[in-house]
Amino acid sequence: MNKDLTRYRNIGIFAHVDAGKTTTTERILKLTGKIHKIGEVHEGAATTDFMEQEQERGITIQSAATSCFWKDHQLNIIDTPGHVDFTIEVYRSLKVLDGGIGVFCASGGVEPQSETNWRYANDSKVARIIYVNKLDRTGADFFSVIKQVEDILVAKPLIMVLPIGIESEFCGVVDLLTEKAWIWDNSGDPMNYEIKEVPADMADQVTFYREQLIEMAVEQDDEIMEKYLEGEELTIDEIKACIRKGTRELAFFPSYCGSSFKNKGVQLVLDAVVDYLPNPTELKPQPEVDLEGNETGKFAIVDPNKPLRALAFKIMDDRFGALTFTRLYSGTLSKGDTVLNTATGKSERVSRLVEMHANSREEIESAQAGDIVAIVGMKNVQTGHTLCDPQFPATLEPMVFPDPVISVSVTPKKKGENEKMGMALSKMVQEDPSFYVETDKESGEVIMKGMGELHLDIKVDILKRTHGVEVEVGKPQVAYRESITKTINDTYIHKKQSGGSGQFAKIDYVIEPGEPGSGFSFESKVTGGNVPREFWPAVQKGFENSISKGVLAGFPCVDLKVRLTDGGFHPVDSSAIAFEIAARAGYRQSIPKAGPQLLEPIMNVDVFTPEDYMGDVIGDLNRRRGMIKSQNSTPMGARIKSNVPLSEMFGYIGDLRTMTSGRGQFSMEFSHYAPCPNNVAEEVIAEVKERQATS
Repeated sequence: MNKDLTRYRNIGIFAHVDAGKTTTTERILKLTGKIHKIGEVHEGAATTDFMEQEQERGITIQSAATSCFWKDHQLNIIDTPGHVDFTIEVYRSLKVLDGGIGVFCASGGVEPQSETNWRYANDSKVARIIYVNKLDRTGADFFSVIKQVEDILVAKPLIMVLPIGIESEFCGVVDLLTEKAWIWDNSGDPMNYEIKEVPADMADQVTFYREQLIEMAVEQDDEIMEKYLEGEELTIDEIKACIRKGTRELAFFPSYCGSSFKNKGVQLVLDAVVDYLPNPTELKPQPEVDLEGNETGKFAIVDPNKPLRALAFKIMDDRFGALTFTRLYSGTLSKGDTVLNTATGKSERVSRLVEMHANSREEIESAQAGDIVAIVGMKNVQTGHTLCDPQFPATLEPMVFPDPVISVSVTPKKKGENEKMGMALSKMVQEDPSFYVETDKESGEVIMKGMGELHLDIKVDILKRTHGVEVEVGKPQVAYRESITKTINDTYIHKKQSGGSGQFAKIDYVIEPGEPGSGFSFESKVTGGNVPREFWPAVQKGFENSISKGVLAGFPCVDLKVRLTDGGFHPVDSSAIAFEIAARAGYRQSIPKAGPQLLEPIMNVDVFTPEDYMGDVIGDLNRRRGMIKSQNSTPMGARIKSNVPLSEMFGYIGDLRTMTSGRGQFSMEFSHYAPCPNNVAEEVIAEVKERQATS
């Protein structure tokens, strides 16, 4: 039996850390009848935060998928983390969502992480509704947050409800469409509410905002707009149809408010999910790509009768074996089916299918287009792999993950636990595509690489608790890069004669600095056959393989262009290998002459501090070689945005807490690479040489 896909909503909840995302998810599950007792995040008992690390730190690290029902619609909700080191989780969740709820704190407003997540959602073209939470908090201000959404996120909020009372007086909301007030009592039960007439002192405000709402909505439909301009009364269904269209096309974002913790206002958000967010059939179908990643012009149509197309978007290891969270884009998947993984070319049998509710699960026989389910026990599937019908293979557009900016070495504290640590790390790498592990060829050390200090801290924690391996952690290492500052014209001749056929290759080339972030590019300008065309790829390969090691301290060399301009060959002694060797040697010969320089990762650092400590915080950022970009006062304190080299940010959270009596918060994300000052570069190079000497 095919399900009615128009009654599906695949949604994500995303926001800054501490805006109340997980609490909101909890309330939704309670209201939709999935949990009987509400778990509190601050008590460490939230249903969707079921990792020990999540309960202890009160933050969501993994996105948990969970299903529930509201007004005959199935909502598949993905709870995403707000913390900056886990934006990768947000990114991959957005990849499989159809709509989202952006949660903002009524007193904190648009915080750094909400900006990043909003930007990701814009890139993924995900329709969203806005929910301003924590209206019961001191300093809460719904309209100031709406203004920040307009100014900072450059988005168009469509105000759907107005708060009744504020801070400790907050008791409910006025629904502008129906012009009715929803008022909750203080029992904390979300069902204890009454629908009343609008409070008299709010009548003018309600009229003003309702007109604004209708004017913005009717722009979506010429016929309805005409009717409105002619003074005809519009039906609520007509207005809703306009809002639905505008939301789907990202013209505006319906905005709600409430207090999830006090259970006020969440029902209207759920109604909005059903009323305005798109169902799976309304989205642009996913493009299919070939193995090189080029679009084939075909699409995965959301239809249970078409061939299977599914994307594995998250791997989680738990006590029942590996769970592969999968979004079905087309076709049907049943227990016992064999599916092809186009990334590995291998087929696997689906032995069990489950629908997830946070950390409990229900076994199901089959799933179809539009569903989000978990497959138990897949062996070789990784995040971003496509599962499809072996008879009709196709690949969905894969996910792109950022490069790590920080690394630490880890060694087991107990002798003989190397193998156990190795197995644990390989499981963890499968679960998190932004986490990398490699063995240093020279020192033999195991190196973990990730997106920031907290990211790696939590990995060390997981090693200890989940896998029982305690490790010694080395000093954090920054992912430096090298580049060049001058253009060099050079020639290299590779000659080798030792009995039998020799080797000969001559290359004339130009090496020049590329634009920042452009990577490596190669072109050949050789005319007249001095270097036959079949040897050009060998020259490119020689240079390309060399750039992984710079000449200053062995860091990868980036942003350079190589142009092959001329050369010479020997009809017998020239070969692809000879030209590749010539290019490698040419690189070593020319780069030291091209003004090599060390580049360091610069981070966008966003600090929130009470006003009294602002001077200290700015002074400290300057000491860390930071460039202050902006400082703004908010009712709750000051926000300082700056660019700071990553190498200066280790241990920053401890220093910030000391400076601000524990009240400061910060987040950072990678921004760009920039040249190191000479004194810093000399220290880094000396340190690398010393490390190499001791190992």
